Amino acid sequence: MEEKKVTRIAAVGDIHVRETDRGKWVDYFREISARADVLLICGDLTDTGDEDEAKVLAEELRACTIPVVCVLGNHDYEKGRHKLIRQVLQNSNVHILDGEAIVIGDVGFAGVKGFGGGFDRYLLTMFGEDANKAFVQEAVDESLHLERALNVLDGSQITKKIAVLHYAPIKATVVGEPPEIYPFLGSSRLAEPLIRNKVIAAFHGHAHAGTLEGTLNSDIKIFNVAKPILVKAGYDYPYYLLEV
Repeated sequence: MEEKKVTRIAAVGDIHVRETDRGKWVDYFREISARADVLLICGDLTDTGDEDEAKVLAEELRACTIPVVCVLGNHDYEKGRHKLIRQVLQNSNVHILDGEAIVIGDVGFAGVKGFGGGFDRYLLTMFGEDANKAFVQEAVDESLHLERALNVLDGSQITKKIAVLHYAPIKATVVGEPPEIYPFLGSSRLAEPLIRNKVIAAFHGHAHAGTLEGTLNSDIKIFNVAKPILVKAGYDYPYYLLEV
């Protein structure tokens, strides 16, 4: 009987690398490389969205000997230099996904930043002022980009699908944050592509005071791996490890 291959996925979000962080992350990435097969970084790679912060992270990631899959977060967009950040970081070992997918071993990863808009019956609709419609349209566009990326994996016959996000696709993993800001932490629109494409798990960050684990549609595991949550949970090296 053929033994099923297990892939060990390490995941963290909201690492907020600063220019003063040189040398801070080397041991962290070495530890992950020894214990996992793939590292996911779920947005807010930089602290203020500056390409010089990305350059520091790029240097630190040289200590990581396994493939790295990332999405950008809202902090990475702060100065409008997100394209430069992606350019600085992306190489043969570091993959920045924005509506794209990549297959590593027998696991497919689809990634988008995502956006806000609220959850379930309180999902914001496209009605009213143009500014409100533009907010909702951004959430719709991000969910369509996620759908497109997952469709690419369908064409590759990959059955193990993982979504990498920054914003949350369900309310359960933002619980702990003030309810007033839920609409800015994620959107149920991101959940629909996960269900349709039979994703086995999704990772996100952004909600620093949220909840580590939740479930979508009774069978899709959702993990909020924002670094502050993992630190609070007592992880010596703050990353979550999932075997698939």
